[in-house]
Amino acid sequence: MRVLITGAAGFLGSHLCDRFIAEGHTVVGMDNLITGNMDNIAHLFGHERFGFIKHNVSNYIYVDGPLDAVLHFASPASPNDYLEHPIPTLKVGSLGTHNTLGLAKHKGARYLLASTSEVYGDPQVNPQPESYWGNVNPIGPRGVYDEAKRFAEAIVMAYHRTHGVATRIVRIFNTYGPRMRPKDGRIVPAFCCQALKGEPITVFGDGSQTRSFCYVSDLIDGIFRLMMSDYAEPVNIGNPRELSVMDFAVKIKELTGSAAPIVHKPLPVDDPKVRQPNISKARALLGWEPKMPLEEGLRLTIAYFAELIQKGIV
Repeated sequence: MRVLITGAAGFLGSHLCDRFIAEGHTVVGMDNLITGNMDNIAHLFGHERFGFIKHNVSNYIYVDGPLDAVLHFASPASPNDYLEHPIPTLKVGSLGTHNTLGLAKHKGARYLLASTSEVYGDPQVNPQPESYWGNVNPIGPRGVYDEAKRFAEAIVMAYHRTHGVATRIVRIFNTYGPRMRPKDGRIVPAFCCQALKGEPITVFGDGSQTRSFCYVSDLIDGIFRLMMSDYAEPVNIGNPRELSVMDFAVKIKELTGSAAPIVHKPLPVDDPKVRQPNISKARALLGWEPKMPLEEGLRLTIAYFAELIQKGIV
């Protein structure tokens, strides 16, 4: 296949490019680099089956030649990013999704939307099944990301029902691994870098809020399987192993051998108290479940951040 991957220079987009190329496909990567990093895909330049277009997908998209699939991963995705870029976040979820859907329709390509567990908001149901409609504050500071993705899901289903576009929707839960940005505000890079540098490890609130962390290679495998399936409605992809944020901070301290103290700061507005995927649908439809043990995945991720610190990048 020849596929377009938007957000190709991002954390997930770059790993997705690697997977499709490894499977023998041709990839056209697209990114405006608002949060993406060319270092993530530098190893692909010069590959005969990879090309790159610098472009903002919120504007009209032109891609020459045939496309068999469009995977829409462009969007600021961490709280730091979408709080700093609220309007571009809303635009890429609405205009960007509309433009990429129009391209898929024109090319006769299948389409996959990178949605998020944030569509569940601060959930009143735990773990969250795909049938749960969520508990989102549409006018809160996080609403720019949550509602952009909820709208994106709605327009994807509208294109599926109205135009017959072969659509897929993946609801991505907390993911970690190499190529995360050190200062993107997420728990894993923050805790890893703070522990490695001996700086206080910042836990928001009392740390009792929970998260479920999936290693990036497992997540990409689930997404690839979903793309190759015939299922049009949302599917959760994530690791159902639930940990409190405090337990996670302690785990990273242990793995880094850090003496850094754990300090507490006020909880951000609308921060979810629980987050755990129900992956029954992914197991049944895709034969997928995560395989990477948390401790092993964290060691690989810690090694990545240690190398960045050694190079003076962090």
